[in-house]
Amino acid sequence: MEFSEAEVIAELAKIFARPDSRVVVGIGDDAAVVTTTHRTVVTTDMAVEGVHFRHEWSNAFEIGRKITAANLADIYAMGATPDHLVVAVSLKGNESLEWIKELAIGIDQEARKCKVTVVGGDVVQGPVVSIAITAFGRVGTPILKSGAIVGDDIVITNLPGWSGAGWHLLREKIDLENLRNSASAQRALSQFRAPIVAYEDVPFMRFAHSLTDVSDGLLIQGEQIARASKVRLALSKSLISAHPDFSKLPAPQKFVLL
Repeated sequence: MEFSEAEVIAELAKIFARPDSRVVVGIGDDAAVVTTTHRTVVTTDMAVEGVHFRHEWSNAFEIGRKITAANLADIYAMGATPDHLVVAVSLKGNESLEWIKELAIGIDQEARKCKVTVVGGDVVQGPVVSIAITAFGRVGTPILKSGAIVGDDIVITNLPGWSGAGWHLLREKIDLENLRNSASAQRALSQFRAPIVAYEDVPFMRFAHSLTDVSDGLLIQGEQIARASKVRLALSKSLISAHPDFSKLPAPQKFVLL
């Protein structure tokens, strides 16, 4: 690595710098100091090279956006509002400063969508690139997986399956240029690399009895709600397939070669 840890931190401090009256001490000291008057919600997500992302599949900006979105989704899934992030990154030592800055810009751009500030973190050297983000939020009454009751509607903010389709394309090394539905395939790749989260739907979520993000899959996390709430979830295949984008969703069997 042709630059020092201090140089990296200085560059990151520039990227993450912004006015935030809640931050008493930000990046640059031994720890951050923030003010809070609410119950605090805390969550952590990790992304490890070779497991959660691959450099040949995603660029640094996309990796930063994706891990940040996953973190923020967990805060919102508690009925909470995110405030601050702490980011810890392990680097192999052969990364360019430009790659590290792009990673930080991706994190910062996704955080800015939710008016969230990165207040600190750590940079170390390790055998693979890994990114750990801890998010802090505030909540009055948390909305739990165990809160669903008989008669509740099941609401999904986005049509599931796009990210999974993108993963399939990359894993199977499918050539998009030879697909009839290449536009849908490109959309699937985009959703896998850096998903678009329906942050605009957050105000409506506050009326829910139970919430969860579905990054691990609708059926997996739907089952978690069912078990925690001791209810049965009835998912309608016909309602899901009636979504205007369902016919565009490139399920594996729809990857038709020209």
